[in-house]
Amino acid sequence: MKEQFEDQQFLNIETFRKNGEGVKTPVWFVEEGDAFYVWTEVNSWKAKRIRNNGAVKITPSTASGEPVGEWVDAHAIADASPEALKHVTKLLKKKYGLAFNGFQTMGKLRKAKYTALKIKLV
Repeated sequence: MKEQFEDQQFLNIETFRKNGEGVKTPVWFVEEGDAFYVWTEVNSWKAKRIRNNGAVKITPSTASGEPVGEWVDAHAIADASPEALKHVTKLLKKKYGLAFNGFQTMGKLRKAKYTALKIKLV
């Protein structure tokens, strides 16, 4: 199932509210080894839901979130450590280049705090 994520630009991640309702969000991602990594604001709803419940579903998608593959079960953790953020930032800069740099600059202007999401297939 992991092959469907190769050469994709977006990942649609479904996180779950406390009542079990799923919320789907398209995000930029990078794959390294047996994990996928996402960079998001520490106080984003998806990060909060993952800290509450790491069970997620993922699929490759378009920028608007339209799936282009099969949904698969996965587990995610949020890691806001400086080491994790530095590593994921480096990977995303390599994949997305100037687009990621622009996104990162806008976050700095807003004084946003970030976390890295590490996602593994189950």
